[in-house]
Amino acid sequence: PPSDDPRMSYLTHTYEGPDDMPAHIKAALMPVSLSIPVLDGKPRLGTWQGIYLVEHRTRAHRREIAAHFAG
Repeated sequence: PPSDDPRMSYLTHTYEGPDDMPAHIKAALMPVSLSIPVLDGKPRLGTWQGIYLVEHRTRAHRREIAAHFAG
């Protein structure tokens, strides 16, 4: 049956809110890990480079960020 058929209503995800599915799609298109060279304790970024944390949800909620320093 087509997705708008009432028999398919169990496929509708309503728990998280209307921003849930767009957030999953956006997150799937962005990297989840990053390696940044560090020299003398400072990140070696180019002139126009930066480090950004992007939140795709419209509501605030808890996040945990892990950083691993090697070398």
